[in-house]
Amino acid sequence: MDSRNRDRGTIKWTSLMLPEHVEMVKKLWKEDERVEKGIIDEQKAVEIDFLMQRALNDDLTVKVRVYNGFDYDNILLKMKFINKLDRKVTGVNWKTKETVHIALDDIADLSIV
Repeated sequence: MDSRNRDRGTIKWTSLMLPEHVEMVKKLWKEDERVEKGIIDEQKAVEIDFLMQRALNDDLTVKVRVYNGFDYDNILLKMKFINKLDRKVTGVNWKTKETVHIALDDIADLSIV
């Protein structure tokens, strides 16, 4: 028979951890899987600008793919204002009904829903 110590790894510690701790550990693991922000080519930037203008003029809901620092989020948004001087888009989150400000540089993709 094998005389080495058989360890169960992290399984034995999960019963001692609070749910908040487990959530924080999962968040840290997700940050370790960081995704680099891609560069948008000029043609894609023109397409995104055209779709933003159309959504703003026709009061359409758009799905915006936003870089949040280490990954991409998809947000359903109703466009309200585009500030090209500050390079920000202002809109209302379709699910939470909260006002959202998104930097134009953080937008990776945009599609009309």
